[in-house]
Amino acid sequence: MNPICIDKNEILKRYKPIDKHTHKGIQGHALLIGGSYGKMGAACISSKAALKTGCGLVTAFIPKCGYEIVQISIPEVMVLTDVQEKFISNITFDIVPQAIGIGPGIGQELATHKAFHELLKTNKVPLVIDADALNILSQNKSWLSLLLPKTILTPHPKELERLIGKWNSEEEKITKAISFSKNYHLVIVMKGAPTHIINGDIIYENSTGNAALATAGSGDVLTGMITSLLAQSYEPINAAIVGVYLHGLTADIALPETGYQSFIASDVIANIGKAYLSIENEA
Repeated sequence: MNPICIDKNEILKRYKPIDKHTHKGIQGHALLIGGSYGKMGAACISSKAALKTGCGLVTAFIPKCGYEIVQISIPEVMVLTDVQEKFISNITFDIVPQAIGIGPGIGQELATHKAFHELLKTNKVPLVIDADALNILSQNKSWLSLLLPKTILTPHPKELERLIGKWNSEEEKITKAISFSKNYHLVIVMKGAPTHIINGDIIYENSTGNAALATAGSGDVLTGMITSLLAQSYEPINAAIVGVYLHGLTADIALPETGYQSFIASDVIANIGKAYLSIENEA
């Protein structure tokens, strides 16, 4: 079970340079579903991260209470609202996204459980599942059979434990994650230090990032980044690999200026451009 190191060489195999003749209509449309009363920031930063990672269009699907928050804080993002004021209860949209990310700040209201279930029953679009959407899934494991092959899950350790069960060693954790990935044909981004990506029997270990990423909202940003790459037609495993690498690289780039303690999730977003330039200079 020797992991493949995610370094610049691995990224350069997967990275897609921008076509100089591209336009927003063919650069991908990402839909980010999230937010609830008191947690609208998660929906904001995941949506902004999706834009900054390069997809042409981003729509946020949020509860009504977040409408002005998102419109004012990220004017480039389009907004659709649920019928409920404080939480998501009925996910309906008339757009055609190339990828969907769900979970940041979404909460665990019973109506949100039902809305998520309805989405899974009908969804045909590449999907990233994070945060409370993962916790809802762990409480309803029969729904795992509804997931499209190569759906991407992005759990932190506690969310992973709820999905695959407890482990007594790092080796047992990896073994259980591999079995889970194979059983349900999923890509698992196991967030940590370092982050590992499980794709069936193949394990990838990220080489970028540092302790500065241990901050609120960092995972929400990663969800937006990976969803953006999916919307830009990256294969799911490549979206996960490139997204995790870029995410970590932003912290490595910013660290000399911010230090560990003052780095926040918005600093990831602010440094995505520099991370891309670092890759392009090597390409």
